Amino acid sequence: MTSTSSRAGRPRRSSAEILADAASELFLENGYSGTTVDQIAQRAGVSRATFFNYFQGKADLLWLDLDRSLELLPEALRHVAAEPGGRDPASLVAAALTAVADAHDDARVPWALSQGEAMRIGDDLTASAASRFVAQQTRVAAYVAECRGERHDAPWPQVVAAALLAAAGAATVAWARAGIGRGRLADYVGPAVDPVARGLASSVQ
Repeated sequence: MTSTSSRAGRPRRSSAEILADAASELFLENGYSGTTVDQIAQRAGVSRATFFNYFQGKADLLWLDLDRSLELLPEALRHVAAEPGGRDPASLVAAALTAVADAHDDARVPWALSQGEAMRIGDDLTASAASRFVAQQTRVAAYVAECRGERHDAPWPQVVAAALLAAAGAATVAWARAGIGRGRLADYVGPAVDPVARGLASSVQ
């Protein structure tokens, strides 16, 4: 038997995506703080337990698409390191961040960046963004330290990670807020991280 989704030529949507759509509707209707996990689960037609199988809390729904793209960063870092050319660690990180941006579905814009005001997200937006920045900084700093043969908590890897992630983050915000004709995320991230990487590389020569 052919399923409806197969006949339509579309992949079956995951429970995470269904929950995200339900949350988006409710955040716009009631505001972020006025929406509960139970309401989201009910709107999506799943149990509260199912919600927590996919998300730790409401804030994770705001970043679903960006989180999925960032899952590609470790592999991107490994890939650029394997390429010939002997580039410095900052340039490798910049290339990996651009590759992740290039792989991102440009039709998927994080609500936290595009609809934060309409959803009245408030302080949770800052907190959820900060937690993601710290997690990625830890990952990137460890990579840079390994490339340089240094300890993971050495100052320079932390500086490289923070500077490049800040540049990529600022570019992502600009892309999200550019509107319908925003174009490709990679076209924002690449020009933002490349000069930062060159400056970092020249400062240690």
